[in-house]
Amino acid sequence: MGRQFAPRVLVFGGFALAALAFAWPLPLHLGTHLTGSPGGDTGVYVWNQWLFHQELTSAHNPLSTDKILSLSPRVDLSQHNYTAFLDLLAFPLISWLGVIASFNVVLLFIVWLNSLTAYGLARRGMNAGRWEAFLAGLAFGWSPVLVARSTGHFSLVAAAPLPAFIWCLINAERSRSWRDAALVGLCMAWAAFCDPYFGVYCLMVASLYIAATIVRVTRAATPARLHWAWLIDVLIVSITGLIIGMLTGVRGAFSVMGLQVSVRELYTPTLVLTLLVCVRLAIYLQPRVETLARLQPRAIKLTLIGVLACAGPLSPVLFGLGQRVVDGRFVTPPIFWRSSPPGVDALSLISPNPGHPLIRLIAGDWQASAPTEFVEYLAASSLVAVALIALAVWRCGFRPRAGWWWVTGGFAALSLGPFVHIAGFNTHVPAPWSLLRYVPVIGLARTPSRFAIVTALGLAVLLAGALMSIGARWPHRRRLILSVATVLLCVELWPAPRTLYSAEISPVYDTIAADSRPIRVLTLPFGVRDGVSSAGNFRARSQFNQIRHRKTLIGGYLSRISPKRIARMRAEFPALAVLMKLSEPQPLDAVDLAVLHDAGAMFVRQVDLGYVVLDERFISRSEAAPVIEAFRLREIQRDGQLILYSTGLR
Repeated sequence: MGRQFAPRVLVFGGFALAALAFAWPLPLHLGTHLTGSPGGDTGVYVWNQWLFHQELTSAHNPLSTDKILSLSPRVDLSQHNYTAFLDLLAFPLISWLGVIASFNVVLLFIVWLNSLTAYGLARRGMNAGRWEAFLAGLAFGWSPVLVARSTGHFSLVAAAPLPAFIWCLINAERSRSWRDAALVGLCMAWAAFCDPYFGVYCLMVASLYIAATIVRVTRAATPARLHWAWLIDVLIVSITGLIIGMLTGVRGAFSVMGLQVSVRELYTPTLVLTLLVCVRLAIYLQPRVETLARLQPRAIKLTLIGVLACAGPLSPVLFGLGQRVVDGRFVTPPIFWRSSPPGVDALSLISPNPGHPLIRLIAGDWQASAPTEFVEYLAASSLVAVALIALAVWRCGFRPRAGWWWVTGGFAALSLGPFVHIAGFNTHVPAPWSLLRYVPVIGLARTPSRFAIVTALGLAVLLAGALMSIGARWPHRRRLILSVATVLLCVELWPAPRTLYSAEISPVYDTIAADSRPIRVLTLPFGVRDGVSSAGNFRARSQFNQIRHRKTLIGGYLSRISPKRIARMRAEFPALAVLMKLSEPQPLDAVDLAVLHDAGAMFVRQVDLGYVVLDERFISRSEAAPVIEAFRLREIQRDGQLILYSTGLR
């Protein structure tokens, strides 16, 4: 027993130290700083945990709220990236540590859990030794994609359900037991409670895993000669010539064999060329699909058990989604052929770690210069891991199950988005996501750059298998090889010191908090914002500040907001429509001024508006003068560029 206990303590303790190093020097500032700006997405994730605590302690349903968008019916959070798992972890801590410290403790815990679950998957999936599996856990826990997401998209940092899901999937395949099938479903629910994208990823991973188990693609032993293949070659050359001509500036309408053709953009010709090249490769390779196994009735039953086990915990969310569908409030962003969210640059997958202190010193701090692009589009892989895997395949006969290659390479290809970009240049070459984004359910994961998280996981597991193969090839040098690999990985992926952001909240919100009345707060600029659209200009910082003053807000941000809710707010409260226009910003005309003059005082009394906070960084006092006059606002406090007004409501 002691021999088993000591290594486990070392693994647990090692990953705990790695989690501290991941966020260093955050552990020294748990109650005062964050790894992302509270004025951005970070502020919303902190607000998520505070709101969950507020609703539960008030004996309300935590999947809905009236703390924001309070002039409309209680807001359903089923389409909001609510991070319920992280909220649940923070719930018992908030009363003890406070909101900020609890948020940071949860962050450190999930970083530790990411590494631990990846370690377990490497042990199970590759039969890796403890040292090799530990390096796999470190490679995933410290992967640049997770480091970048910890500056803003904290739901995506909670990636532990992904390795746990695959671990359970492997167990279910081997044991064919009902218990393991149920665990697969529970892990998928867990993933969805961390981030809805992860639930979709689990479904995709399961599909790839099952496909790799029951079918195999091979090349025909004696490919047949197709005499008409030359026609494809002629078309490829012709379309290539057309694209070259367009690149040199020859675009517009022209005639081909009497047929008028109008070509102004590269998208369609490149799509046609890509399809022709794929057809030509298929003719050359003539792949054959072999069935390795058939789905048995027991496998179907186990699948149903997994589905039920997933649906059970998710039933409150599924019920909310169903209600939104019935009421016509389910928000589905349109998918466009050319203007959908882009993926990562192909070169970023093989670039050095941009978050490394040395790279930041040489190439500049990407996080500081472009924080939004840094958190969303960083996809660097561990070059040390890639080199070791290549060495193991080349010299050591490393041949893992095909499923690992499909998951790692497939998600890397998906992360490129609908069109391949290289060094910032749009090649217009369609990638797999250009088609998969139209598939129901899968298309809900509308931001392709996030597929890189699964790529990082697959690469970490392949690293463990590669190290096992290298160790078997040179057993007398195994310790030396692993020691060198450990040093190289730590040096390459070292993320500290991290840039920290102050979580300090202006004292004007202390003044609001001291008011015991059940009043509402309005911020200027004002608006309603979600992940794909905005009416007015709502700032995420306003929700972060709500954790201090605890009053209800008239505006708000959620991942998805029904246009019907916004239209209803505009119709029922014309003053809000004017405030949105002012905040966009647009000049107010005579009609707008008349609306404010006629409805201002009544609006204040009708909605119990107690305070207005003006942020002069976005709207000057002179621009807000019509609102100040119509609402009869009185300045009571100033802090930098923030001005606090009282409405005089009693």
